[in-house]
Amino acid sequence: MLYESVKKLVQYGISTGLTPETERIYTTNLLLDLFHEDDYEDVECDTEHIVLEEVLKDLLDEAVKRGIIEDSITYRDLFDTKLMNCLMPRPAQVQAEFREKYAESPQAATEYYYKLSQDSDYIRRYRIKKDRKWTVDTKYGTLDITINLSKPEKDPKAIAAAGAAKSSSYPKCQLCMENEGYAGRANHPARENHRIIPITIQGKKWGFQYSPYVYYNEHCIVFNGEHIPMKIDRSAFAKLFDFIKLFPHYFLGSNADLPIVGGSILSHDHFQGGNYTFAMAKAPVIREFTIAGYEDVKAGIVKWPLSVIRLQCTDPDRIIDLADHILGKWRSYTDKDAFIFAETDGTPHNTITPIARRRGDLFELDLTLRNNITTEEHPLGVYHPHAKLHHIKKENIGLIEVMGLAVLPARLKGELELLREYILEKKEIRSNEQIAKHADWVDEFLSAYPEITEDNIDHILEQEVGKVFCQVLEDAGVYKCTDEGLAAFERFIKVL
Repeated sequence: MLYESVKKLVQYGISTGLTPETERIYTTNLLLDLFHEDDYEDVECDTEHIVLEEVLKDLLDEAVKRGIIEDSITYRDLFDTKLMNCLMPRPAQVQAEFREKYAESPQAATEYYYKLSQDSDYIRRYRIKKDRKWTVDTKYGTLDITINLSKPEKDPKAIAAAGAAKSSSYPKCQLCMENEGYAGRANHPARENHRIIPITIQGKKWGFQYSPYVYYNEHCIVFNGEHIPMKIDRSAFAKLFDFIKLFPHYFLGSNADLPIVGGSILSHDHFQGGNYTFAMAKAPVIREFTIAGYEDVKAGIVKWPLSVIRLQCTDPDRIIDLADHILGKWRSYTDKDAFIFAETDGTPHNTITPIARRRGDLFELDLTLRNNITTEEHPLGVYHPHAKLHHIKKENIGLIEVMGLAVLPARLKGELELLREYILEKKEIRSNEQIAKHADWVDEFLSAYPEITEDNIDHILEQEVGKVFCQVLEDAGVYKCTDEGLAAFERFIKVL
């Protein structure tokens, strides 16, 4: 069984281009060594129809059987990454191939690298397929909804092992350059099959890679070569456009740099981008305006649930100048009537989530105004999903959500399946502790559907979840999409 699985995995490497034919024997021996196996026979087996997930499962089962690893998701993931690294080209080879493809076109380079990142199992295709995805049409455009099922849950043994493990600060975080080739541990993912593309941003060494949990096409991460905190300032806007010049078919954006409205990793300077057009990018400008001294830059308010200023110009430096001007004004801006405070008790609240892209000959920058103030009524944030919506989405609204893609927690899969059953069978939702929190929401929308059947229940639930996400985005907007909200937005524009 081991010999057959090893042969299949080596053939997979050759067929995908990860492994040259000339390295067949070398790669076979690397794999045998991981199993402490001294013998090998070239057995007959089907190498025409190889399913990577199945081959890896067989090899992992063998590793468990031999006592090489514990039978848990965490340790299986650590070991299968080690297996895949046996097939992989060295970083210098990947970088050379990327440069060669880039000479053809930026698209050719990213297509090569994205395929490599999937073939290497760094992006686990078979897990990404588990994510549940759909769209919902709203007055702001078509929003993307996904329930994230691709991140495996930590098993109890791994949690215990991580707690007992010796403290380590290497790598400092999951975005550090030092992750390339790192074997991983119970509390840090393995990255032996990971390859980083070095790029230069603002004269400094940066890294380009894909997210292992791709939420959209070619979901990439661009990160500083140094482990320094995120900060939204003039240089952040300049960094975004440096990348867009290198890869004009991609967008690139940044999470905000304050808690609540920021991303999950504020300790490492990084951006996220990719080859995908979100609803936000398609949203029209509803009011154009001109800022004195920047008449050459087209500016406008975007029709979007969050508060967005769009800047366009053929010269990115002019956009950077104006964005820096707007950021400076917003950082210090207070409008008590609109409940916007620049700071309270010395704690700053105003920041920006920026997204850069090319649109034909124009460079474009969307500036999403953010504020992280909290109150007794809204302890998690005034401009954050309100408590009424926490049954669907309670987590921070970061860059990806800002652009119109909901990344919803895995718990919703089981909860929606239960709701489906309870609604169809007309059972009391409040009687089930797992889904009781959804009862008021279901009561609100049920009356809008005179007939609910096996055929339409899934669509109904998906659309209603999508409507909640739209409300989530509206909650996160500092200026609401109302006459009063637009008037308050224009008060800010007048101070620019």
